[in-house]
Amino acid sequence: MKQPWIQNAKTDWWFILSPPFLVLLIIFFFQTQIQELENTYSFYTWLFLIVFVDVAHVYSTLFKTYFVKGEVQKKKLLYIGIPVISWGIGIFLFQWGSLTFWSVLALVAVFHFIRQQYGFMRIYARFEPNSWSKKIDEVAVYAATIYPMLYWFKTPRAFTWFVNNEFEWLQHLPDYVGCITVMYFGILILWGCKTVFETVKTGKFNIPKTALITGTYLSWYFGIVYFNNDLLFTFLNVISHGVPYIALIYIREIKQRDHNQLDRLLIFKSLIGIFLFIGVILGFAFLEEFLWETLVWNEHFSLNLNISENLLQFLVPLLVVPQLTHYLLDGFIWRKPKKVG
Repeated sequence: MKQPWIQNAKTDWWFILSPPFLVLLIIFFFQTQIQELENTYSFYTWLFLIVFVDVAHVYSTLFKTYFVKGEVQKKKLLYIGIPVISWGIGIFLFQWGSLTFWSVLALVAVFHFIRQQYGFMRIYARFEPNSWSKKIDEVAVYAATIYPMLYWFKTPRAFTWFVNNEFEWLQHLPDYVGCITVMYFGILILWGCKTVFETVKTGKFNIPKTALITGTYLSWYFGIVYFNNDLLFTFLNVISHGVPYIALIYIREIKQRDHNQLDRLLIFKSLIGIFLFIGVILGFAFLEEFLWETLVWNEHFSLNLNISENLLQFLVPLLVVPQLTHYLLDGFIWRKPKKVG
């Protein structure tokens, strides 16, 4: 069968499909060394994983939205309205306390991470007809991502999404872990049997889709359920999410565009342009984290500015605007245009 690669087998494998597998291999072979790395070089693990991957992937969205000529003019209400609404929502939530603010933001982030895996699955299943088989794939992706989060909500972990105790209020729910564990493994077995049966019956095997779903199961289960370690969770979570997203943006919005479509982004299409593209998103990411560190967190470096609590209730939601805008815009910019007629 024709494999539904986004670019080609080599590019898709290294930048979209392989991250969870490669990270897990590194963890299993070098777990002790990784922990020593965190203990000794925590600043550099933060700089690489959080700033240069997690935050950077947020700014790669610019190359599909604000940096595209005429895009803002076509959807002015969307591209101007969402950042303004994001700031307003943030200010409103902060009035209920910083923990409420971060808890809601964490849940929105989780939803965004889940939907990204679903979105990649749909891309790799785009040549397949809508059928019971595709429905099982969809259920499998949701099970692979939702179960670990539900497990986290009821089982305290040694890591956080944003801040301590962000999911503590969910621990008061009735104990459902046993029930959802049975469902989780049941869906995994069903999906595995379906994949084998379909391959034997039709002689067709969708390599990227199967790798994507398998990688999702592995990264979310081992990152959240199996390991209870902050750095390992961050390593799996950030790399498996951020690198494929950045790659998708570059492939779809620059690499696969012709010269007329790219216009002002044409400079990014060359080999040097790849490094320029990476440099732009890393620059924005570092600037944002510099502001967070100097104005709010004061963990890795500080200017001792002593921002007042009254100012923080407006400043923190403002600093979150790029991230929340990224989460919300993603619900619109990847939708296929409706066919007319």
